[in-house]
Amino acid sequence: MRDRSNRSRRQRSVQPKGVFRTIVQVIGELLITLGVVLMLFVGWELWWTNLSADQTQQQAAQQFAGQLQGPVDPSATTKNYGEPVVTKAPTEAMQTFGLMYIPRFGPNYAPRPLVQGTNQQELDTLGLGHYPDTSMPGAVGNFAVAGHRQTHGAVLDNIHTLVPGDKIYVQTKDGYYTYVFRNTEIVLPSQVSVLYPVPTVKDAAPKERILTMTSCNPRFGAQERIIAYSVMESWQPLSAGPPAAIAAQFKAIAGKG
Repeated sequence: MRDRSNRSRRQRSVQPKGVFRTIVQVIGELLITLGVVLMLFVGWELWWTNLSADQTQQQAAQQFAGQLQGPVDPSATTKNYGEPVVTKAPTEAMQTFGLMYIPRFGPNYAPRPLVQGTNQQELDTLGLGHYPDTSMPGAVGNFAVAGHRQTHGAVLDNIHTLVPGDKIYVQTKDGYYTYVFRNTEIVLPSQVSVLYPVPTVKDAAPKERILTMTSCNPRFGAQERIIAYSVMESWQPLSAGPPAAIAAQFKAIAGKG
């Protein structure tokens, strides 16, 4: 009887340990599964959304560039074309009204379409969205755009690599607008004053033609916003041909090479 009692006590003492071990194993397997799902989600965000958006943006850019009239080779002479033509604001969201070229981002950075609106639909699909209440290219004031940094085409992924003096080119049906990069700053998402006609200066009368690009900061987060400011240096109509720095890209994307 004593042996049976001892065996019974040992069985009772072992059973809770077996249940605990099973619970730990189940939790461990759930955590592993959750980790795999998280890795797949991150891969989808960083790879698939970029691939899909790149294709859509390339198609939009090709369609827009193919409709433009004018030479694709740069002009051999430099000329002052006077006051720039102000591009009219699109009347509808998701409407491409221009292309942006940023040579600093490297030879593999294709021209990106500029569309009206900065809602998720515009930014996730076509890349660079124009803040509707800001100026348009050619106008005195603040022409402000937004774009993703790591997903959906990563149109402004390398915004932090810009250095003073870099050229940024905007092409519309009216011509080519050349901006010169000036500086960046980091702000909180709530600081909408960067969109003022004179950025961060309330009620000031603008005298310059400013380009403001906004994106998330840091690169894999959204706690802040990185803001890049440029000032328009010159413009030329489509009839003058593109600036030499972007002529090859325009010719390729327009299919006129």
